[in-house]
Amino acid sequence: MSRETDGTGELKQGSFRLAAYAVCIEDGRVLLGRHASGSWTLPGGRVEHAEDPFDTVIREVAEETGCDAVVERLLGVDSRVIPAADTHAGVVHQNVGVFYQVRITGGSLRPEPNGEIAESVWTPLPEAAHLRRSSLVDIGLALARSVPATGHVARVAVGGLIEH
Repeated sequence: MSRETDGTGELKQGSFRLAAYAVCIEDGRVLLGRHASGSWTLPGGRVEHAEDPFDTVIREVAEETGCDAVVERLLGVDSRVIPAADTHAGVVHQNVGVFYQVRITGGSLRPEPNGEIAESVWTPLPEAAHLRRSSLVDIGLALARSVPATGHVARVAVGGLIEH
């Protein structure tokens, strides 16, 4: 992995986000949310101060989808550094995502009230590859497919329909 420096060898200052994401797969379908921007993503979001990522993922599923969930297992942790040239803020951004295998136990799908998720839908796995989606979808699905003992998945190429 390359690390952006300021020309003197010092790392550039940037932004950092710790987030937890739910990978919900059932009957050959994955639960995805359509962000207000139009791209599809996994349920999940930022870990609040003093919050456990395990609790975050359950909270985020409820907030974004209207469903109750239980965590079945930790799938892995992914760390991505996005170069300044590719971010909206123009600074280096690091996203550390904690991915959990989650099972929906109740509730019913609905848009996120006053939020950024316009709708949540169960999407057949083969169709997910054809959606305009966050790279988080591919990372989560790769972790769910391989369930690596180390909890680390090889880099997912970003291009085409995949977005940060």
